[in-house]
Amino acid sequence: MKNVAQPIEWTDAGVVMLDQRRLPVEVIRYTYTDYREVAAAIQTMVIRGAPAIGVAAAMGVALGVLHSPAKNIAELRAEFPQICETLARTRPTAVDLFWAIDRMKRTFTQLAPENSANTDLAAIRRAMVAEARAVHLEKLAMDEAMGRFGAEFMPREGIVMTQCNAGALATAGIGTALGVIRTAVENGHKLRVLVPETRPYLQGARLTAWELHEAGIPLTLITDNMVGHFMKQGGVGAIVVGADRVAANGDTANKIGTYQIAVLAREHNIPFYVAAPISTFDLTIASGEQIPIEERSSEEVTHIGGTRIAPPVHAAHPAFDVTPARFIAAIITERGVARAPFNESLKRLAGEKFPAAKKNS
Repeated sequence: MKNVAQPIEWTDAGVVMLDQRRLPVEVIRYTYTDYREVAAAIQTMVIRGAPAIGVAAAMGVALGVLHSPAKNIAELRAEFPQICETLARTRPTAVDLFWAIDRMKRTFTQLAPENSANTDLAAIRRAMVAEARAVHLEKLAMDEAMGRFGAEFMPREGIVMTQCNAGALATAGIGTALGVIRTAVENGHKLRVLVPETRPYLQGARLTAWELHEAGIPLTLITDNMVGHFMKQGGVGAIVVGADRVAANGDTANKIGTYQIAVLAREHNIPFYVAAPISTFDLTIASGEQIPIEERSSEEVTHIGGTRIAPPVHAAHPAFDVTPARFIAAIITERGVARAPFNESLKRLAGEKFPAAKKNS
């Protein structure tokens, strides 16, 4: 896949992350050797995007175990919950974060069960690192599968729209929504992408536009309040976005602004698709009303690049909104495509991979 920038990588020196706050002006990478540094990187959006956050969380847990000062298994067991809790407190909406942490917890429990005589800390540390790296590799394969399933829904020629950044920077693969677009282009579709800027953090302008430009895919950058205008003009053949959490009924949380795009898409008869891995499903909650919405700093609204653009007033900043399932034509996953009724199709796709979710849904 041409010019796919990777946001995170496990190396012998530590976890290397591309600082997405500095793009597109600067391409800077940092190396982290402490799980608390990884947690801070997630919280401050050095890395962002639900699948990429999940990879970062898995690698953060592995770092915590690898560099723990524990001298025996009892000490490591005592420290492990704090490692996981520190990473879990970073961002509340993206379920991939908790999926990855839970997976690392299960692996640790299998390696070091209570009352186990296993005292080979070196082997446990190696296995936890291997599990984190496996999470990364699986995310790569998931993106490629979503791209194949989703490309057929893209028009053979014309305009498509996305929201925020659901590309390689957000997933540690080729991207979910952008992976679908990339794959369609590689398959010969002649597409131009409308990219809303995605205020207030400007992930569309800074990140999606940068990724598409680097890949040589034609795009037009627009402000968020232009989306209705361009839909009304005609020519938009499809909209595809990513997701941070998908409820059992198909309600989907994604970056703020997604809901209004979905409503406008319905008004203009444009199919609205969600591309998201199974790990983004949260079948333990019945609907989007139960999805926690992260409220970020008002300063991210009142300032751009450190420069104040508004008077010193209160500014709201919900980082996500929820699109009701009735506006979604299909949810594209690495296992296939879910359609309404989502209560049935999502559970069928999730299968046995998430037994707890299946039991409670």
